[in-house]
Amino acid sequence: MSLFERYLTLWVALCIVAGLALGHVMPGFFHAVGAAEIAQVNLPVAVLIWLMVIPMLLKIDFAALRHVGRHWRGIGVTLFINWAVKPFSMAALGWLFVGTLFRPYLPADQIDSYIAGLIILAAAPCTAMVFVWSNLTRGEPHFTLSQVALNDSIMVVAFAPLVGLLLGLSAITVPWGTLVLSVALYIVIPVVIAQGVRRILLASGGQAGLDRLLGRLGPVSLVALLATLVLLFGFQGEQILAQPAIIGLLAVPILIQVYLNAGLAYLLNRAAGEQHCVAGPSALIGASNFFELAVAAAISLFGFNSGAALATVVGVLIEVPVMLTVVWIVNRSKGWYERGASVRGAMRPSVSRET
Repeated sequence: MSLFERYLTLWVALCIVAGLALGHVMPGFFHAVGAAEIAQVNLPVAVLIWLMVIPMLLKIDFAALRHVGRHWRGIGVTLFINWAVKPFSMAALGWLFVGTLFRPYLPADQIDSYIAGLIILAAAPCTAMVFVWSNLTRGEPHFTLSQVALNDSIMVVAFAPLVGLLLGLSAITVPWGTLVLSVALYIVIPVVIAQGVRRILLASGGQAGLDRLLGRLGPVSLVALLATLVLLFGFQGEQILAQPAIIGLLAVPILIQVYLNAGLAYLLNRAAGEQHCVAGPSALIGASNFFELAVAAAISLFGFNSGAALATVVGVLIEVPVMLTVVWIVNRSKGWYERGASVRGAMRPSVSRET
């Protein structure tokens, strides 16, 4: 384990503090960086995400994707959590906490807008960042790529009707430019670059050449992750310092939703006999959110200064720290997970095929 991975929680905490401090000291710089966007997609953040995911995508052999069907249980669990559980559980949690328990402490004219933002956040499964979480749990990369591609395909047709149903709106304006550009920037382009580099390296230096490059690029992914964290907290530093109590209250249902869905996905995979290298990324995909799309949709529907936009921004702020705790739980519980009888039975034929 590298120095970055061993002390990742410390680096994350330092980056959060640095982002808040720099955002307060140099607001003009962060406003300028934040304005460098197309269709609500921030280009500097997109570049950092490339640096995060390309080293992980280099490990993927597309020829091996034909075997991902043996992980159909993990795929089924993740789809169930993402599309049948998460949006509806968030709607219930939003009503319970924001609409009822926290109502006296929140601006009365923004209650419905806050709940709408939470629902929008939960209705869009995460894409690019999932590769980072999967890598940190030693997840099966072909499963992760296949699951992300499948979720993206479903999102194109299901996002608008699902949000419309839960918000009670007859028509939802989907920011299609944001959706298409995000998928292209965060998935399509990195995959093309990574596979092109992989083919060149294997042709010229073989597996040894690819392994050498992966060894050099390993720290790059985590450095890019930390730099992204500094930018995100720098972008929103003013809002955090201006209304910390509201942000703290909105974070409660998001936190519960993350741990609820991650835990449910993890347990269902164990009950189904799926391997840990699939259950880990399945739990992480089931819990995380496509915050770029969520923020853009909230702004387009309710406005930049709305409670809905703020609620999705809270999701952005806690995404990395919270998902790292899920990664920690998944890694620390691997021994318990693999003691399950059905999991042991599922592992035996997999090992015999590989040997």
